[in-house]
Amino acid sequence: MSTAAALEGARSFARRDQLLKIQREAQKRWEEADVFKAEAGAETPTEGEKFFGNFPYPYMNGILHLGHAFSLSKLEFASAYYRLRGRNVLFPFGFHCTGMPIKACADKLDREIQKFGKPPVFPNIDEEAEGGETQTSSEQDGSGGQTLPDKFKSKRSKAAAKKGAAKYQWQIMQSLGLGDDEIAAFRDPYHWLMYFPPMAIEHLKMFGLGVDWRRSFITTDMNPFYDSFVRWQMKVLKNMGKIVKDMRYTIYSPLDGQPCADHDRASGEGVQPQEYTLIKMEVIAPFAGKLKALEGRRVFLVAATLRPETMYGQTNAWVLPDGKYGAFEINDIDVFVVTERAALNLAYQDMSKIPEKPTCLLELSGHDLIGLPLKSPLAGNEVVYALPMLTILTDKGTGIVTSVPSDSPDDYMALLDLTLKPAFRAKYGVKDEWVLPFNVIPIINIPEFGDKSAQKVCLDLKIKSQNDKEKLAEAKRLTYLKGFTDGTMIVGEFKGKKVQEAKPLIRKKLLETGEAVMYSEPEKKVVSRSGDECVVALTDQWYITYGETEWKEKAEECLAKMELYYDEARHGFEHTLSWLNQWACSRSFGLGTRIPWDEQFLVESLSDSTIYMAYYTIAHVLQNGDIYGKNAALVKPEQMTAEVWNYIFLGGPFPKSEIPSDLLKHMKKEFEYWYPFDLRVSGKDLIQNHLTFCIYNHTTIFPKEKWPRSFRCNGHLMLNSEKMSKSTGNFKTLHEAIEDFSSDATRFSLADAGDGMDDANFVYETANAAILRLTKEITWMEEILAAESSLRQGPPSTFSDRVFANEINIAVKLTERNYSAMMFREALKTGFYDLQAARDEYRLSCALGGMNRDLLWRFMDVQTRLITPICPHYAEHVWKEVLKKDGFAVRAGWPTADLPDLTLQRANKYLQDTIVSMRKILQKQTSAPKKSKKGLTNTATAVEESKPTIGLLYVAEKYEGWKEECLNILQANYDRGSRSFAHDQDILAALKESPAGQLADFKIILKKCMPFLKFKKDETLAVGPEALDVKLPFDEMQVLQENVDLIKRQIGLEKLEIFFITDESAQGKAGSYVSVLQQTPPSPGNPVAIFMAALDFQQNSARTGA
Repeated sequence: MSTAAALEGARSFARRDQLLKIQREAQKRWEEADVFKAEAGAETPTEGEKFFGNFPYPYMNGILHLGHAFSLSKLEFASAYYRLRGRNVLFPFGFHCTGMPIKACADKLDREIQKFGKPPVFPNIDEEAEGGETQTSSEQDGSGGQTLPDKFKSKRSKAAAKKGAAKYQWQIMQSLGLGDDEIAAFRDPYHWLMYFPPMAIEHLKMFGLGVDWRRSFITTDMNPFYDSFVRWQMKVLKNMGKIVKDMRYTIYSPLDGQPCADHDRASGEGVQPQEYTLIKMEVIAPFAGKLKALEGRRVFLVAATLRPETMYGQTNAWVLPDGKYGAFEINDIDVFVVTERAALNLAYQDMSKIPEKPTCLLELSGHDLIGLPLKSPLAGNEVVYALPMLTILTDKGTGIVTSVPSDSPDDYMALLDLTLKPAFRAKYGVKDEWVLPFNVIPIINIPEFGDKSAQKVCLDLKIKSQNDKEKLAEAKRLTYLKGFTDGTMIVGEFKGKKVQEAKPLIRKKLLETGEAVMYSEPEKKVVSRSGDECVVALTDQWYITYGETEWKEKAEECLAKMELYYDEARHGFEHTLSWLNQWACSRSFGLGTRIPWDEQFLVESLSDSTIYMAYYTIAHVLQNGDIYGKNAALVKPEQMTAEVWNYIFLGGPFPKSEIPSDLLKHMKKEFEYWYPFDLRVSGKDLIQNHLTFCIYNHTTIFPKEKWPRSFRCNGHLMLNSEKMSKSTGNFKTLHEAIEDFSSDATRFSLADAGDGMDDANFVYETANAAILRLTKEITWMEEILAAESSLRQGPPSTFSDRVFANEINIAVKLTERNYSAMMFREALKTGFYDLQAARDEYRLSCALGGMNRDLLWRFMDVQTRLITPICPHYAEHVWKEVLKKDGFAVRAGWPTADLPDLTLQRANKYLQDTIVSMRKILQKQTSAPKKSKKGLTNTATAVEESKPTIGLLYVAEKYEGWKEECLNILQANYDRGSRSFAHDQDILAALKESPAGQLADFKIILKKCMPFLKFKKDETLAVGPEALDVKLPFDEMQVLQENVDLIKRQIGLEKLEIFFITDESAQGKAGSYVSVLQQTPPSPGNPVAIFMAALDFQQNSARTGA
């Protein structure tokens, strides 16, 4: 690299390096002073005295990335804001290690080393790293997805990109920055717990997180205190009858040999078991073809249905001609013909001769099944046949489908295709007698659709074939729900009953007679962290009884009182509460805490993390600042008995304990002071599990006054408008972002990324712009302080002073509102962008040396405080090194401010809009081609003499005449609550009754009134009811007169005169331009400007005698 290039590189990073230096200095001062240490007060806190916020502890199988930082930043900004407001703030941070992910990764490493050596030599590593889809470390942290590589520019090398697209766990570890000599140690799952949490703490401290690190901890039995806490919690729930053991359907990993909860999944989070009724359609003997080998067995084509009540209308069964099926042994007699995937689910539901292992007696294709005669339960036809259907999906159900063409549009169109197309029948060897004798059988009457709903809707939508997927989907949407809610059975034992009443009765009958069996499978594909596709298993294990009526009512009561910030979040919680039922809380493998009464099982990872926020309140006392709880000095883990936990958290009696009584009382006081927590921030994906579990557990364990107060949920984070993905290289860890941009520029860009529940967007350009803005602001402040003697002294006095002081007050109030509402992008706008714009406008409005010293000092103080929650390191530097103030910016207090003067703000907007409008008119006038006056040559002198340097500004003080009448009528017919007007006919009737309506020329006036009324209505909807004012709330003439010099300077005029339009003599000064005033007269808030050359102005003035 050349010397010049090196110097250029150094310059390009100088500003970022300045911020990195500032952040190191600020963090050193914070740590030395224990700035974020939180201590409980002596008394119960009053409302608004304390703030306890927390964040779902991140999973420790990798390095924290910007996605973590985005959610976390919401809590960080809120905590910093409330600290500024003078609250006693507790912000603790823990680390989650429970469950399968770490164990699965450790086991993968072990298998790779056994198979490929140490370090492993993988086959075709280059090709595998560069090609195709691969599993990345996104399976560890939930990020993932793929985007086109040309959608962004990755700064990573090709080698690093290969690591990002790693297939093997060893490669994933390399992508985390680990060397080959370090990776083998991670075969021990507990090594992960020793490595990643300390690294996370280091990175979070670099980020500037305002955490009381004394209260940090890890989960699992590696931490004996937290282990004791979880065991106590589980005992409490069991003693209350909230944990039971039962046989239930659950998502299950065959490879892991245990249930697979949301956090154990690489994909499919939130997917639940879907329960079906399996209809047993018996193949009628004698068997032919491949099925001859099954002679003597009972063979069934088994179809999964959600609509057992429709079985009366069966005309046939459907199979996929090219589908792969098998004849699977259920017991010594029965054989089910299904797909292999369905057979695996059945095997884990006690429907296989060998439990958990399907036995395939015969491999079959759909072609082998076409034409099989079947005897099907409830069917009106004694025999139906298996026929080909081309749209069957083999990844749902069993691959066998019952056909009810009266009520299923898909079935109706497929049967119609076979009936009307002999060539189609011939292609698949379908005999006429298998199809043509079978007609649609009416079974359900649906209002609007009759008793052959599928036929009617297909005709109505003009569906042509079974391949018309979009129209068929619409047909099902129209009929299925209405059939269930409004349909009536017209056949069978339950004839006359509503479908929704008959459905469970028919299902019960089919199950009792053995003509059907219960079956369940995942709603969608689920892949475990170990890499296998999950099934639904019928397992005997421990469940938490979520969904229990009384408990659910308490959860709903809690939710109703909580602040959730967004309606979308509330709807998400309400939906989750509507379906959430018993939750499997035990696991056989992984890391965690043993279930105290059944130690063969572990507590699963979403069940040991529901009330741990309470543990934060005493963690520092128990663990003495050691996240592993190994260096405790005052309390021993075995001393934390159920009686002690009950005393601290549940108001139980004072326990008999070796723990000093003062220490017991201190822990109880800590909990009583800090609880309930005031805010929990999380990604919206946790609404469907963790956050709802949190509500449930709090409502049953703690009294109402300790229930959660608020949740703030956010969307995911995109990077430069693309999905974050390690596999494509569009990915950034928190540490990388800090190194590339600095902590404050990273935080700035996170605040700017977005506030709602939609996905946000971290943009590199924003972070780089923040580096420039922050460092330039420091330079500007230093320059202002150095030039203090040149600033105007004394109290603020000019219009520009008053406006700037008012803008500072507005910024304080709006930013306060935005921080309180957790609208941090808006807080950044009002507290930084808008405030800087106001400063820049003030600087422009004042002549050189005309800025007021006291106002600038107040601006620098206020801006520093308002940006502190988002950019605290920058704020500390400005506070101490620039403004030379004592203490810490993070504890400086919220700035005081007078109530904003909205009239003054409106007056300034009027002034600025007037200047912009005048400038545009003047530019248009001067850019138009000029004709030379007679007798003058087009010399430079002539051009200069014709240059407009004189401005005349005409002002209308108020609306008068018919316009005033119109505005009065609109005011009387405007509803401020709904922000709407009365009907036009009412407004017109009022206009006719007004004095203007009594005039002889009212018809002519009316033609002018109607567009004016529409204009003012539209303006009111845009800006508010002030658009209906007959007169502005400020004195236009005074505002303009006070700012004549400013207007002249900004537009480039030598002279500016301002007149009321009612001054007839003043109109004469407009000369030939008076027509402009006549054609477009001024109105309140809209003055009219006229520009002319000095010579023209002199001549016009002479004529008018002025």
